[in-house]
Amino acid sequence: MGQSVSLEEEIKNEADKHKNLHLIVVEGITKLTSRKVESCVSSDFYIDGLKWNIILVPAVGDDSLSMGLMLNDSKCVGSNWHVKCKVKVTLRNELITSMLYQTCSAHFSANCKKVDLVKHCFKKIHNYTDKDIVVFSATVTNVEPNGLNVTSIPRKMGTAERIKLMEVEKNKSKFTWKITHFSSFVGEHHSSYQFTVGPRRWFLRMCPQGTLEGKGNSLSLFLHASDYVTGPKTNTLAVYKLRVLDQFKRNHHEIGTKA
Repeated sequence: MGQSVSLEEEIKNEADKHKNLHLIVVEGITKLTSRKVESCVSSDFYIDGLKWNIILVPAVGDDSLSMGLMLNDSKCVGSNWHVKCKVKVTLRNELITSMLYQTCSAHFSANCKKVDLVKHCFKKIHNYTDKDIVVFSATVTNVEPNGLNVTSIPRKMGTAERIKLMEVEKNKSKFTWKITHFSSFVGEHHSSYQFTVGPRRWFLRMCPQGTLEGKGNSLSLFLHASDYVTGPKTNTLAVYKLRVLDQFKRNHHEIGTKA
């Protein structure tokens, strides 16, 4: 009987064979298919001198997941440019033993920096799910930039990353910062002590006099990510809500977003 190959070894083999590949291992895929997570975006990767991202989004109106490619490069400014390329997108199980793929053309411009490449129904995705893990990849080739000053640097191997989607219990995700002697604060900003939610530590930063266009007539509040507690030190996407409490009229002000 042949010796089994780990997921990490299979990914390395794929990266060695396909130089223009970016592969993402998504742990917790049911968070996307149940719409508890609005989207999943890969880290930046560079192919032919341009910066790209893979994005996974539950489609509106049906039970499917859209896989797209974003051209997210600072060189893409103005309106007189466009980029054409070929993209091979794949959906695989954790063991890389079963694969569904599709090759398509993509055309990017100032009016279209994100192209939806393929849609997979949730049922099909679950057929490729093992331990709530699915592997997606995009191989970008035949890149033709027009109107851009691009220096193409050949890649020596493909790239890969692991993204873990997790949900934190509400009673373990709330942090309250009660500020005393607020009117005596001086300086540009003040920070709370750190608190832990999920795999990271966080802290709040308050600017009593506001920032940017609100400077001098508002209060600004920011959420900052700090150290890692567990897991690999990778980019963190968080869905969060900030709230400033009105202690008199209970006319609270809040904003929910993701970062």
